[in-house]
Amino acid sequence: QVQLVESGGGLVQPGGSLRLSCAASGSFFSIYRMGWYRQAPGKQREWVATAISGGTTNYVDSVKGRFTISRENAKNTVYLQMNSLKPEDTAVYYCNVGYYRNSGSGTAWGQGTQVTVSS
Repeated sequence: QVQLVESGGGLVQPGGSLRLSCAASGSFFSIYRMGWYRQAPGKQREWVATAISGGTTNYVDSVKGRFTISRENAKNTVYLQMNSLKPEDTAVYYCNVGYYRNSGSGTAWGQGTQVTVSS
């Protein structure tokens, strides 16, 4: 079992910043992928950003230049620094990790953290 604990969501004005954190714990050998998804009301969950072992990062076009994903491998933690936030960034943000364990590989989801961008 792998558990993910997210933090850092909240209410922010347009143009503001927030930093999300997601810490993984449990039984695994290593984490090869850490990422963020989001789900706005009435919409499907969408991928936001991914950080892969080795340093490669990828972003959905709508957040490029505004969001930065980073990993702190020693703490099995991933961050999402969100700058220049827009009302359309309002959503529940979910952390997702891919990991290796005894029996192979698996994925895990966080519980979600609400981000609201509003004046």
